[in-house]
Amino acid sequence: MSLPETTLMLIRHGETEWNRDRRFQGHGDSPLTAKGQAQTDALGKRLAAVPFDRLVSSDMGRTQATATIIAGHTGHAIQTDPRLRERHYGVLEGLNIQEIRRDHAAVYAQLITEDPDFTIPGGQSHRQHYRAGIDFLESWLDAHPGQTAAVVSHGGFLDNVFRYIAGLKLGAPRCVLAGNSSLSIIVHGQFYGSARWIIRSWGDEGHLAGATP
Repeated sequence: MSLPETTLMLIRHGETEWNRDRRFQGHGDSPLTAKGQAQTDALGKRLAAVPFDRLVSSDMGRTQATATIIAGHTGHAIQTDPRLRERHYGVLEGLNIQEIRRDHAAVYAQLITEDPDFTIPGGQSHRQHYRAGIDFLESWLDAHPGQTAAVVSHGGFLDNVFRYIAGLKLGAPRCVLAGNSSLSIIVHGQFYGSARWIIRSWGDEGHLAGATP
């Protein structure tokens, strides 16, 4: 008996004002920039030609704004799930690196050790964030086998998915990036003799060529 392939098209939200200003966002939020809206519009046009079953988004403002632009091209209703949120950066949210080093030097020193169990004051540990995201991934597979979904989320969630599939330790530094409005595709099915997730593509930005506000 063949295993149905379940596909997730993972999307990082469009550029925000805090992305542009290099500020930690986490559960804080800022609106999409004009560039971010143009990026997402280009992605929406691309996805309009791709059949898929569901459109799911983190419940943060920047991801819902991204999903709304995509839905304008594809016609999908938007489902939200809080497990797709970015890591909560607590006292660091809204600050850039210079401000963090000045005002929260001890927290920053702990953060850059990559200790997965370090809990940012007022926020989360990497392990807590990882568990929430992987719970979404595993429960989605159980509930929607054989379906294709577009999932709008955040850089931290995407990093955790890559680690999960590649078997990387939580304490290892990030080794891949996914830019704003990029598209990464993962598939679960029968591969290499066993049931597993594979990464079909990562951080694809081909649709962004010429996308200007």
